[in-house]
Amino acid sequence: MASETQGAEDAGRPDGGHRGAPAETGRTGSTGKPGGASGTGGSADAVAAARAAAPANGESVRVDSWIWSVRLVKTRSMGATACRGGHVRVNGERVKPAYGVKVGDEVRLRHGGRERVVVVKRVIRKRVGAPVAAECYIDNSPPPPPREAVAPAGVRDRGTGRPTKRDRREMERLRGFGAPPGSFGPGE
Repeated sequence: MASETQGAEDAGRPDGGHRGAPAETGRTGSTGKPGGASGTGGSADAVAAARAAAPANGESVRVDSWIWSVRLVKTRSMGATACRGGHVRVNGERVKPAYGVKVGDEVRLRHGGRERVVVVKRVIRKRVGAPVAAECYIDNSPPPPPREAVAPAGVRDRGTGRPTKRDRREMERLRGFGAPPGSFGPGE
């Protein structure tokens, strides 16, 4: 009896019922290649990718999953850890990793020494490419602090050999690691 239902299923396959042969879907992109590859990219493909990664109508997505999906953190577990540590706020409230984000929510994330403030434009569940991810939120983050333009301290000329104790202390003092002048260590 199982073979009768199997034969009925195989008859409807585009490859004539041969399970070993690859099934041809008939989809072609703008280049005529099977599989829908267009080769040009563009926002139409980005929107389609974001729609494919979106949940069903009216559903929310976990905040740890969403900040990972839009590439604010590298891994979902890093997103969950940030939530548990109180580094993620949605609409001003600290949230747990399972909190559901919706369109219009303001998500604040402290990560990597800076604060990111984003407003959810599109809710997605799967991780997408950076151009698509950028279309899923409005970035209201303050600009990153300027990098300190400090001369490289402790760069020695090639071939000068190993630094002496005096040279090493001078380099540490320039870097800001050394003890204040006049102190002779912890025991004095």
